[in-house]
Amino acid sequence: MTASTREEIRVGELAIRFLLEGEQSDGSVAVFEFDVPAGSKVAAPHSHDGYEETIYGLEGTLVWTVEGQPNEAGPGEVLCIPRGAVHHFANTGDLDAKALAIVTPGILGPDYFREVAAILNAATVGPPDLAAIAAVMRRHGLTPVL
Repeated sequence: MTASTREEIRVGELAIRFLLEGEQSDGSVAVFEFDVPAGSKVAAPHSHDGYEETIYGLEGTLVWTVEGQPNEAGPGEVLCIPRGAVHHFANTGDLDAKALAIVTPGILGPDYFREVAAILNAATVGPPDLAAIAAVMRRHGLTPVL
C-alpha cells in the first residue's frame, strides 16, 4: 500500500500531506504529516467520535490540550487522542513543528482539509464563515466545540 500522491494541502498556515488514505488501507488507517509554523493559528477545539487520532512528533513541539490537560509532543513523543475527547493544539514555541497523525479507522481524508481550505480562502474580507466550517467538520466526523 503506497500513497498515490504527495499533494500538499494548505489550511491557513498549516500544510498537510497524506501519506496513506483510508481507501488505500481498506478503511483501517489514514496517515498524514502536517507542519505547524511557530505561533500559527490552528484548529478550534473539537472531538471525533468515529476514530482515534495518534500523534507522533517529528520536529519542534506542539502542545495538545486533551480534555483540558496540556500535553507536549516533541520529536519521538507520541500522544493518543481517544474517540470523543475534546482537544486542540498549538505551537507556542519558537520553532516550526512537524508531526505525523495516524487516524484509526481511516475515515478522515484529504477532502476534509480541502473543504476547510476553500472556506478559509473564500474569506478575503473579514472572518471566515464559521457555520460553514462547522458543517464541514460535522460532515467529516468532527464535532466542533462552540
